[in-house]
Amino acid sequence: MAERLQTPHSGYHGSGQSGRFFEGWYYRVTLPAAGETFAFMYSIEDPAGGAPHSGGAAQILGPDDEYLWRTLPDPQGFWGARDRLALGHWRRTDDPGAAHELEPDSFANTVQEGYQATARLNQGYIHDPASERYCRWQYTIEPVYGWGDPNHAQQQSTAGWLSRLPIFEPGWQILMAHGRASGWIDWSGHHYYFDQAPAYSEKNWGQAFPQRWFWFNCNHFDAEPDLALTAGGGRRGVLWWQESVAMVGIHYQGQFYEFVPWNSEVSWRVEPWGCWQMRARRDRYQVELTGTTQRSGTALRAPMPNGLQFCCRDTMHGELQLDLKTRAGEPIVTARSQQCGLEVGGELPWSTTWSQDWTA
Repeated sequence: MAERLQTPHSGYHGSGQSGRFFEGWYYRVTLPAAGETFAFMYSIEDPAGGAPHSGGAAQILGPDDEYLWRTLPDPQGFWGARDRLALGHWRRTDDPGAAHELEPDSFANTVQEGYQATARLNQGYIHDPASERYCRWQYTIEPVYGWGDPNHAQQQSTAGWLSRLPIFEPGWQILMAHGRASGWIDWSGHHYYFDQAPAYSEKNWGQAFPQRWFWFNCNHFDAEPDLALTAGGGRRGVLWWQESVAMVGIHYQGQFYEFVPWNSEVSWRVEPWGCWQMRARRDRYQVELTGTTQRSGTALRAPMPNGLQFCCRDTMHGELQLDLKTRAGEPIVTARSQQCGLEVGGELPWSTTWSQDWTA
């Protein structure tokens, strides 16, 4: 990624870690012409090795919210750069040396199963021997927005400057709020080719996931090509206590609209499944989000105290209404999408609707 768009926390946090630790990365590419989305999720746990949950995995949420995953059990097959976004994990390879970054052609010729991903590339192959389903992919990425004002010299930490300290569990960072992807994906023989498709990436790391959480993500809107949203909330650990927090981040026409606990009032009402609502306001702006789905969603795995577990539910086909205004009520942008990512997670299923400071 161009240096000015590289976000804090882009590098790998797990070098030298002992004891319980995980790090996970999420790459998304949306294909408007096909009406589909691919989400690639990579994780490594207890990378020092020798622990019950040491190892990694690759998960893919593909067309029609179909799911494919593969364990990558040897942590020695994983590598990550400490100073930039770059990582990979080999399961089978002809390369006898330690795992490392390869040129795309060399990776395709020598790595028989695994992945590598950077700010500019996402590439790999995984195969489920039980079902014979597979995915092979390779696409380049052109970043448009990192996280923050694109005209500033430095990008922002999603959770604020305190996220540089080991206070919050887990850490969370949007790596690229919006970008353009070009390449191809082979989904068990169904080939998708794309050019300048909306792309996104984020990561998390630490020793524990939140007790519960929710999430919106969308960067393909009807008639608004330069609009990207990521929003979410969770009940997370802060030192020795728990707190409920949420945020909304919007990039639109070269500006960044940020609603976070230290500068805004943020409220939400999220049902166990099917409807996500958020409102936020700060000194000059206000926003309202409504996400809905009639789909049942797909269960995904996330690192928990006892390893990767089915603890979140997603759809990439959510319907979204976004309304961003000034505090005086003057509209900035009103937009809709049918390709919003929506998620709930934690101790599933939730027994009740989760609301915080919400009034009808």
